[in-house]
Amino acid sequence: MYIKVCGVMAKKVASKSRKKIVSPKSVSTGRNLVIVESPAKAKTISHFLGRNYLVKASFGHIRDLPKSRMGVDTEHDFQPNYGVSKDKLKVITELKTAAAGAPFVWIATDEDREGEAIGWHLVEALHVKSSDVKRIVFHEITEEAIRAALSNPRNIDKDLVDSQQARRILDRLVGYELSPLLWKKVRWGLSAGRVQSVAVRLIVEREREISAFKPEEYWDITAIFHKIASAHVVSSVDAEPFPAALFKKGDIEVALTNGTDSENVVKALQGASYSVQNIEQKEVRKSPPPPFITSTLQQEASRKLGFSVKKTMVLAQKLYEGVAIGQKRSGLITYMRTDSVHLAESALAEAREVISRVFGAKYALEIPRRYKSGKGAQEAHEAIRPTAFSLLPSEIKSSLERDEYRLYELIWNRAVASQMPVALLQRVSVDILASKGGYVFRANGQTVAFDGYRKVYVEAGAKKDQVDRLLPHLEKNEALDLQSLSPAQHFTKPPARYTEASLVKKLEELGIGRPSTYAPTISTIMNRGYVAKEEKSLKPTDTGMVVTDVLIEHFPEIVDYMFTAQMEEDLDLIAEGKKEWVPIIRQFYDPFHKLITEKMKTIQRSDVISEKSSEVCDKCGSQMMVKLGRFGKFLSCSRYPECKNARPLKTGKEDVEKGKILTELEKKLANKKCDKCGKPMVIKVGKYGEFLGCSGYPECKNIQPIVKFTGVSCPKCHAGQLVERRTKKGGRVFYGCNKYPKCHFAVWDFPVKTPCLKCQGLMVEKKSGVVCTQCEAKQ
Repeated sequence: MYIKVCGVMAKKVASKSRKKIVSPKSVSTGRNLVIVESPAKAKTISHFLGRNYLVKASFGHIRDLPKSRMGVDTEHDFQPNYGVSKDKLKVITELKTAAAGAPFVWIATDEDREGEAIGWHLVEALHVKSSDVKRIVFHEITEEAIRAALSNPRNIDKDLVDSQQARRILDRLVGYELSPLLWKKVRWGLSAGRVQSVAVRLIVEREREISAFKPEEYWDITAIFHKIASAHVVSSVDAEPFPAALFKKGDIEVALTNGTDSENVVKALQGASYSVQNIEQKEVRKSPPPPFITSTLQQEASRKLGFSVKKTMVLAQKLYEGVAIGQKRSGLITYMRTDSVHLAESALAEAREVISRVFGAKYALEIPRRYKSGKGAQEAHEAIRPTAFSLLPSEIKSSLERDEYRLYELIWNRAVASQMPVALLQRVSVDILASKGGYVFRANGQTVAFDGYRKVYVEAGAKKDQVDRLLPHLEKNEALDLQSLSPAQHFTKPPARYTEASLVKKLEELGIGRPSTYAPTISTIMNRGYVAKEEKSLKPTDTGMVVTDVLIEHFPEIVDYMFTAQMEEDLDLIAEGKKEWVPIIRQFYDPFHKLITEKMKTIQRSDVISEKSSEVCDKCGSQMMVKLGRFGKFLSCSRYPECKNARPLKTGKEDVEKGKILTELEKKLANKKCDKCGKPMVIKVGKYGEFLGCSGYPECKNIQPIVKFTGVSCPKCHAGQLVERRTKKGGRVFYGCNKYPKCHFAVWDFPVKTPCLKCQGLMVEKKSGVVCTQCEAKQ
């Protein structure tokens, strides 16, 4: 429930000449009130300020649009009706009491649009005079930064507030008008959003690319050469064989599309001799990546640390808001929602000093490296960096939780690396000519001449450049001996599914969303059941695909990449004071509302959730229809409700395997009776797999789990057997002893019957193969 509060957009406060802050004691006997969003942030800042300051937390937004209705007056310039939720009434009362006797109220919320809006809402809800309000911003929570901010207050920025509220109103209009249409035409409880629907579309389109992909066969031929026995040996490497790949025939690159082609080449090379045709050496310079912005931090933390986007931001928030290091509490990193790669001059100077001291003078730059931020980035903000480079990760490891330390180390390493020299690689390519057919093989080698910034940081996916790939010392026209010639078959692979990291990268490339929206967007599409996470990959659900198809067909603008990116640019222009927010919302809403009204009448639900299939009902012989249910697509008899026959839809290889398992279960449990009404129990498929349900449903709602035995004895109690189970939260599969709660043994990976040959421990199936849970031996 919300208490209604008049909602008016922020009014521009007339600028006043800034004066030196007067000591609170000379104005009032009360304490200055500093308001931040979170208790952790309040705790850190209170350590820096004296008794004349009281630091309180608002616990995030204290006002919002109501949950039970739209709360936007579309007839009067989209004026919002804000409300204070009941759980924030106590916070408001406490803040009002503290503000009543305060000389000044200092709004110290985050420096982005969201923080500016929270600050404006606080001023409106507390009814504080504008002359008594001082807005302060800072990039880091350190004593120096807080005191500098107190010396340079400003007014609430009306343009930033308008931009945030325009986004909030726009998203509310889309959600509250489009979601009811989805409820009526697809399924109850669905939702649509401006950015979330575009993100789902990206994932759906990638899945369809994968489904439509047809692998193409190709072959390569690898030759293993070595120097002839009589050749002069300079080092031990000269005695080692080395590989070379078939590269070209004459001046034309070789493309082998089948086994016959490769066999013909091998036959043509029988009895051939080989010599070095050409040697090319070059120096490659690898420059360090810029310090992190929000999106790149999320991507690298996903790739290197395995963190979800949400987890990365939660940990970064903790590091920003402050951690106790010994007797001192301070923020460890700068603000984590940023799109700027800029580093302050003081930070550049400190980085150089630390690099020189820790790694040596040759790793320090004479002139700092400065990066240029992307389009639309706010250069007044900084990249994500340590607040003090002198706080080495190893020195504060004991003060941090494990994952906090890992993220801090990642941020420290990346920021330090950005101010270190380029890495120098020496690369050599050797072309080897066959005496028959004009075939040329190429061998590539590499040595790291100077590791430079890579002494500290190597980007995910670039580790191969760190490894020396040595070739023997070779001369032009030198004869070589062939040790073997091996053709190998390959097939082209489909594009990979999006991961959280690659989805953030794609959204950023398209200009969709901003630093503060990536994590909430991914959380939303997963929580709403549009996307499921399979290991690290994002796969669309049947519901996500159906809703995306509906939106593309009937509301193309909502899921159009260019349109969504343009809206983000308009919101940026509002924040910069270059556009008014009402005309932008009006331009979008009027045709959108008209289209919603029209589609509510013309879209037929049966066309959306049903499609014909070639399957025949095994009970009455009628045609089966593909329908969309709560847990995805399934087959249902076209004579429903006269015939209630339904079964899972089997499409891909995985579904066929599941179908076989289901058939076996049906045979095994064919005579199972309901222990409540005596009717036969039937196998049903829910969100988390198969279960038994009474055939008398809905009169009898009895259900029972299906226990799936693995046939592996429990290695702990030896009395029970490992069975498949699921976690209460998220339904993740694991394998635990069926004697639970007497025995608590459990493993995540599928157990194997054969014990470890080395220690007789339990073996489980992992991606890397079958591994022992005790000695980690591989089989």
